[in-house]
Amino acid sequence: MPNFILIIGPQAVGKMTVGQELSKITGYKLLYNHMTIEIVRQIFDYDKKSYRKMNSIMRYEIFKEFSESNEKGIIFTGCFDFGKEFKEEKEELDKWMNLFDETYTIELETTLEERLYRNKTSNRLKYKESKRDLEWSEKDLLSSIEKHRLNSKAGEGEKIFKNFMKIDNTNISAEETAKIIKNKFNL
Repeated sequence: MPNFILIIGPQAVGKMTVGQELSKITGYKLLYNHMTIEIVRQIFDYDKKSYRKMNSIMRYEIFKEFSESNEKGIIFTGCFDFGKEFKEEKEELDKWMNLFDETYTIELETTLEERLYRNKTSNRLKYKESKRDLEWSEKDLLSSIEKHRLNSKAGEGEKIFKNFMKIDNTNISAEETAKIIKNKFNL
């Protein structure tokens, strides 16, 4: 049965880029969150209940099918709210992660200044169409700080997720971050 790797953290922390590098060195497939977001947002408004429902269904069905495959593993990236939305988000993650025998969660964090810089990088804009509206994207990034707690407090992640590791990747390349993850979990 394939492994499931979850990479979480706030917007523009580098989840997809680290996932791309981790995929290269492990042979795991990568499903970054915007792969489904960009499809669903073409049909449903981003902030509507129907958008969230269809995005969730699409992801679950992909994970269900993948968990029954002969693949080595899958990497998924997304935000996780350690604040008020915690229970609802954790229930959905558990539904996905329970499809797999081995699961690993990596939380990335970096400074706000670095996130604002990374929000404009060519790799991010190439793969995430909705982020190309830089004014909206930066406003969304900044407003999320007020609404959500997208990084854990010390010791919190280990209590929520099994096989958990938190990495401050402010001054670490995506390649090096991927190597740290691969080595930590023997992937």
